[in-house]
Amino acid sequence: MPESLLIRAAAAADDEAIDAIIRTAFACTKFGYQGEAELVRRIEADGDRLVSLVAETKGAIAGYVLFSRMDAEADGASILAGGLAPVAVVPERQGQGIGDALIRAGLAALRASGVAISFVFGHETYYRRFGYSTVLAARFRSPFAGPHFMAMMLDSDAPWPLGGRADYAPAFGRMG
Repeated sequence: MPESLLIRAAAAADDEAIDAIIRTAFACTKFGYQGEAELVRRIEADGDRLVSLVAETKGAIAGYVLFSRMDAEADGASILAGGLAPVAVVPERQGQGIGDALIRAGLAALRASGVAISFVFGHETYYRRFGYSTVLAARFRSPFAGPHFMAMMLDSDAPWPLGGRADYAPAFGRMG
């Protein structure tokens, strides 16, 4: 993690910088997808934000992460779940631990607020380092089910549910 990195809650005054970071970061991917910036606005408008953090370095915002409320149940009971998406770091600062620090801070905030489980749809090798598991996610019916859908119990002592279902916030269904 960079020495001068500050992770803090995102504020309304950060909206333009967050939008620019997301658009720039995702323009550099092989997909060049730009829907994440709109997704963040829709999640916020719907009131489905659980944790929204920015990373500042030398007074400038260099990264962003969002965890949104999910519609989930485990073993027949409704549970509080958080979906990770998106995480974005300005291209010139990628590979310096900023995304890692944002995700870890976001997971800690979810734990502190009583969220039971977190899901992510992404690169299996990358997200495994945080504790996400495709094996756990496979126990949940989801429109996102498959090899890139992962989950983690936020209380490491909690037993894994035998089964359930998980769906991201409604804004994810309006992407595209």
